[in-house]
Amino acid sequence: MTKPVSHHHRRSILCAAVALAAGIAMPAWAQKAVAWPSKPLKILVGFPAGSSPDLMARTIAEPLSQALGQPVVVENRPGAGGNIAADQVARATDDHTIGLMINGNLTIAKILNPATPYDPLKDLQPVSLLAVAPLVLAAPAGAPGATPADFLAEARRAGDRWNYGTPGIGTVAHLGMELLKTKAGIAPVHVPYAGNPQVITGMLGNQVQMALLPPGLAMAQVKGGKLKAIGVTSAGRSSVVPEVPSLSEAGVQGLQLEIWNAVAAPNSLPKAHAERLASLLTGIVRQPEVRQKILAQGWQVAGTAAEGLAKRMQADTAAMAEVIRKNNIRPN
Repeated sequence: MTKPVSHHHRRSILCAAVALAAGIAMPAWAQKAVAWPSKPLKILVGFPAGSSPDLMARTIAEPLSQALGQPVVVENRPGAGGNIAADQVARATDDHTIGLMINGNLTIAKILNPATPYDPLKDLQPVSLLAVAPLVLAAPAGAPGATPADFLAEARRAGDRWNYGTPGIGTVAHLGMELLKTKAGIAPVHVPYAGNPQVITGMLGNQVQMALLPPGLAMAQVKGGKLKAIGVTSAGRSSVVPEVPSLSEAGVQGLQLEIWNAVAAPNSLPKAHAERLASLLTGIVRQPEVRQKILAQGWQVAGTAAEGLAKRMQADTAAMAEVIRKNNIRPN
């Protein structure tokens, strides 16, 4: 049986509506009528448990839950390079669903594949750029060349007899390698794999001679003596892997490429809620203990709010779209 609405509750709702329409501040007792979040907040992740985006989501979930006063639940919806989850976020209308996404989901998804059901720049609203990292150009431990410049010289001589591996067509690693080929004058052939673990296996078996890998994955193999780190794709040395030279030190000019993790929300989420989330998240990732966890995962904290993420999305979309067009890259 439905309970009758009390006079006080009716008064709260009416006051909230009038205040919102007039654009004036509401008294505390009226704000309770429109408190948010009013139930658990879901973070959708388009990759399996244990992946970099999953680890990042779980790192921020607990402190975000404490700040919001509601449970924050991480749900994995893997598939299509994260685009299945991104589409589900774009379609969400419950005001309690957000997504933790990577570059591709928020930039070139629609450009690479016009059949992608959502448009990153139209159907999602940026919330916060959490963390960034360069990619590491890695090669088998026994690869020729004593220095990065020597290795690239060997790659030029090898031409299309060498291969490079990626976790799939249209990934940042794929587009980055095509950019590197242009900048460094090399011509290895693309071999797409199901994921980075398979790329590493391919390098260990010498089926592929190089790959751009996330720092955490690459350096674990380098420290184990199985791979060699040639250089990073940041403009200078990266605080994530300060021991690895930048590719610019090897004579590759104009290559600056980063992977990143960010939080986005559906356009249906009221702007005030998105702004609150952005404010909380930028503070959370800058907390010393959270920053340390993120660094240990191979990432450098960015902690920019919506405007910073929006600018990054636009810039990266333009840069990667150019690579897609020039190299006539098409989805599988």
